[in-house]
Amino acid sequence: MTYVVTDNCKGCRYTECVTVCPVECFHVDAAMTYIDPENCIDCGGCAPACPVGAIAPDYRLPAHQKFWIDVNRKRAAETPVLTARLPPLPGADDRRQALGR
Repeated sequence: MTYVVTDNCKGCRYTECVTVCPVECFHVDAAMTYIDPENCIDCGGCAPACPVGAIAPDYRLPAHQKFWIDVNRKRAAETPVLTARLPPLPGADDRRQALGR
């Protein structure tokens, strides 16, 4: 099992999840974060820390979101490790409201 970042992160990139992660499994690009499944220790601390509900355990993803498992694996291999909190992206608060969070 691993935790997976899904599309709710896109356009927000809140990084509270990184501050509670005991290992360096988060990676980042210009639009969102990703979890490296090889480094994730399945502690679950990141999921409740995400203000937009973008993180879930892989086994709880609905069928239409299972592709995010491979997206996280691929993008984590291609992007730098994130070890500190970043400011959210411009417009993140509007996206958060649109998501009902």
